[in-house]
Amino acid sequence: MPPHPSGQYVGGDLSVIGLYGPWAASLNGGRLPSFSFRNERFANVAAWREAARKCAMERMAIPAIGSTPKITIKNQHVYGGVRIEEISWQLPYGRPTEALILRPLNVMGKLPGVLAFHDHGGNKYFGKAKITKTSDQQHPLIKAHQNEYYEGVAWANEIAKRGYVVLVPDAFLFGSRRVMLQDVPEHLRNGLSDNDPENPINIEKYNQWAAQHEHVMAKSLFSAGTTWPGVFFAEDQKALDVLCSLDDVDAGRIGCGGLSGGGLRTVFLGGLDPRIRAAVCVGFMTTWKDFLLNKSFTHTWMAYVPLLPNELDFPEILGLRLPQATFVLNDENDDLYSPAEMREAERMLNDVYGKAGAQRNLKFCYYPGPHKFDKKMQADAFDWLDSWLKA
Repeated sequence: MPPHPSGQYVGGDLSVIGLYGPWAASLNGGRLPSFSFRNERFANVAAWREAARKCAMERMAIPAIGSTPKITIKNQHVYGGVRIEEISWQLPYGRPTEALILRPLNVMGKLPGVLAFHDHGGNKYFGKAKITKTSDQQHPLIKAHQNEYYEGVAWANEIAKRGYVVLVPDAFLFGSRRVMLQDVPEHLRNGLSDNDPENPINIEKYNQWAAQHEHVMAKSLFSAGTTWPGVFFAEDQKALDVLCSLDDVDAGRIGCGGLSGGGLRTVFLGGLDPRIRAAVCVGFMTTWKDFLLNKSFTHTWMAYVPLLPNELDFPEILGLRLPQATFVLNDENDDLYSPAEMREAERMLNDVYGKAGAQRNLKFCYYPGPHKFDKKMQADAFDWLDSWLKA
């Protein structure tokens, strides 16, 4: 199709990669990804799921990081109607992973569990603190973060109060797992240091540095023969192992979920680990085409798996959990995605679940406003989890 003098292709829009966009989109245009369940050649759900999961996991190049880690309990206390355990575990690399276990008060017996994923939010200095509250004293940046994205609510605490054991770990490269400036060569530190780390000005500077360091990390992981989603998955799976090993958790009733980067992690862990009975993906659902043409510049390097778009579209990764329960919550005015491609992702998952006769197990909802997980969305998500994990 010839280019228009304005720089647009006739009948098309500008792309984030200029005139190369329509050509790049045409590479997979007009055909289904090879492992899409929407292909006529796939009829048996179990056989398709096994083959497609194997393909996705090979593309992710998930590193082997050992067995269930041994946890260390660092502190225990009660706050705001929740029993809180501060724990950590050591993986074969990096600093210890810090996490919180949140439990309801005065509830006995085996409880359902939730693996709660914090967001990205351009804020790598913090991890689990973004969705929890452990005392009346909150860092001002965390308070502002929760006000912006969660309507002032520490949602992991709220779901724990409803009768769940909730595990909230720091993700790879966030919070306790972040890259420390002292650990990289001085010429990459941009004159920054780890001194006075709790100072809001220094935290903002660190987060700016960490954003610019993402491409370095991604390219290094590719050079190591793995991917960022692969490392996320490996570490999140260890956290899931920890949650399932707790004496008061019913390992047959496990959910996971989160907003934004937490939604991204839900797509991969929920799609690939069958122990996740109910998955809640908030504010991270679109198509590879949307990333390709429109929105890759708004997103972290953490989302991409080379070659996988040939075999599965992005929503179909989450669809690998078929026929298990899946809830996708989208914001209508979310600048991170194109509205048409959010609807296209919904159509894809509806087709996949519909073909398997499992349509009742899939739910999509749209909410007014920008990128967020507000009180109304939380209430809907919690009620939905109750219906699948408590019924």
